[in-house]
Amino acid sequence: MRENALFCDGTSEYVIPAEPAAFEKIHLKFRTAKDDVDEVYLVTDGREYSMKKECSKGIFDYYDIEWELGENMFSYYFRIRSKDEILYYHRCGVSKNVVEYYNFKIMPGFSTPDWAKGAVIYQIFVDRFCNGDSSNDVLDSEYMYIGEPVQKSKSWDELPHAMDIRRFHGGDLQGVLDKLDYLQDLGVEVIYFNPLFVSPSNHKYDIQDYDYIDPHYGVIVEDEGALVSQETDFENAKATRYQRRVGSLRNLEESNKLFIRLIEEMHRRGMKVILDGVFNHCGSFNKWLDRERIYENLSEYQKGAYVSADSPYRDFFHFRDQSDASWPYNPSYDGWWGHDTLPKLNYEDSPKLVKYIMDIGKKWVSPPFCADGWRLDVAADLGYSTEYNHMFWREFRKQVKEANPEAIILAEHYGDPAEWLQGDEWDSIMNYDAFMEPLTWFLTGMEKHSDERRTDLWGNADNFVNTMNHFMSSMLTPSLQTAMNELSNHDHSRFLTRTNHIVGRIATVGSKAASEGINVAVMREAVAIQMTWVGAPTVYYGDEVGLCGFTDPDSRRAFPWGNEDWEMHQFHKDMIRIHKTEKPLRTGSIKMLYWENNVIAYARFQEGEQIIVVLNNSKDFKQVVVPVWQAEVPMEGKMKRLLYSWEKGYTTKKDIYHVENGEVVMNMSRHSVVIMKPTADTRNVYFED
Repeated sequence: MRENALFCDGTSEYVIPAEPAAFEKIHLKFRTAKDDVDEVYLVTDGREYSMKKECSKGIFDYYDIEWELGENMFSYYFRIRSKDEILYYHRCGVSKNVVEYYNFKIMPGFSTPDWAKGAVIYQIFVDRFCNGDSSNDVLDSEYMYIGEPVQKSKSWDELPHAMDIRRFHGGDLQGVLDKLDYLQDLGVEVIYFNPLFVSPSNHKYDIQDYDYIDPHYGVIVEDEGALVSQETDFENAKATRYQRRVGSLRNLEESNKLFIRLIEEMHRRGMKVILDGVFNHCGSFNKWLDRERIYENLSEYQKGAYVSADSPYRDFFHFRDQSDASWPYNPSYDGWWGHDTLPKLNYEDSPKLVKYIMDIGKKWVSPPFCADGWRLDVAADLGYSTEYNHMFWREFRKQVKEANPEAIILAEHYGDPAEWLQGDEWDSIMNYDAFMEPLTWFLTGMEKHSDERRTDLWGNADNFVNTMNHFMSSMLTPSLQTAMNELSNHDHSRFLTRTNHIVGRIATVGSKAASEGINVAVMREAVAIQMTWVGAPTVYYGDEVGLCGFTDPDSRRAFPWGNEDWEMHQFHKDMIRIHKTEKPLRTGSIKMLYWENNVIAYARFQEGEQIIVVLNNSKDFKQVVVPVWQAEVPMEGKMKRLLYSWEKGYTTKKDIYHVENGEVVMNMSRHSVVIMKPTADTRNVYFED
């Protein structure tokens, strides 16, 4: 039996329709080599069902079976018989044994928004992207944060400090508006914003007020009062400039109006917006807790839970006995991971809190804001039990999807996400385990924080393929197609920095080391994979112009306006163009064609169109024989090159490769990648029914 000819997945070529409703009849298909097998069986719930050979195309046969779904998860695999030989096929491919863990799965009624499938996402850490309105900048000593006064950076290009959360560069939403032409020209389709709501930190993961955009990102038209001096006892301050700037209802409302204008302009351009939902915890500044007592004497606000035991928000938090010696970090209330500036929200004991956050989830995806979805921060940590966590997110999904059926719900998650991706909670995830981590180990041998280097994983193609297969199998196909495939983000080192193999952080090796010995050719390899893999390629601001940085806070450097690496920018632009124009790269099948140490070749294919990617991550020249026939490329013909990158640069100049006996022989330079597709005449001649 020709094992490499066997193929099936969950895409629209093999599950028809691809996102079926409950009780709908579907067609399941399976591919074999032509006249190579005697029987193909669908196996589900311990029973076998014979499939019918539907048609032949080229060197393949295609088997079909009609199946009526129920309302519960449908789990299945295939048994293939050729004379006395028996093979099985599941999510990870061919197997000689049944491995039910890797069964194909379809959840009737579950779908993800079509706009999000393969969408090009751009992540913006707002304070460091662009300062479009200096009048809303945080001022030196405007307020105290974690015991010290906040600071305005001395210059836009000032590098992050080891303790950086109270330093502000001034990036804002007006800056994003000003750069929409730049982003649209790059090819961006979706912007994912790190938190935008009122917060005293530059990262804003300690939210103070979920109902409003922070005026330091938005608009400050009302600005009264004196600056808080460094000697001021902030907890006892009655009227600070921070209160007037951020607490002013007029400023808050004007900031929301600016956000509406930004979204309207993005939607006019065909772009989408994803917000950061930080619902596991809030900030100690939050009006519900008011530990810093900034709302205490403002008549329009009720007393915070820290200020008064009679506060209407008291049950929003879990207060502990201060004599409890087993809780040394926050003796008065639970903080996430023990941080007293990040009080954990106590949903189990407060139906009022649950309703409030559900309303927030609906509010921002509904008119007049009309955001297009949520990214959920530390989503698996919410609540005090896994059972409650699942109950909360099921209800959150229901509420958000009723408000905006086309909204996406993505979650930050590390490890196996399968229990949350059953079709009734999250749509998908930030794809660490099935993208960022295995790709980083393979291309650089570095851990995603630059905290560790492992030569056993550097160039280890077996580990890359097996890890990708394993974790991709944890996701239903609609989730896989919308997963955020990142190389870098605000929590990890920049991918370009990982190419220098330096282990450390700015506190140990300094900022300068982040850009020493980097390998831009390896960065281009990574971007080429990012733009051709299954999922939504997500570019972290500045990656496209060569920004470096160790892990948080160094990964949050200011966008280097005026000092861009324009070749890297153009490479991103060309790869995004390829991603958007080549049909298989959105929702097509993926198949590994060949791999060995430091070398991988894979295909994306759909409806008679194919994209082939071949990569050599080694320091040696390689000759690679790529079996393109496995991707339904005709046995004889030609392929044209779309892009070639190597150590000295890259080119989109066309070149031709010959397909002989279903294979292409590639001579690959050091640290190189080739993207190619069959010529039009080759496809037309060899793929007629």
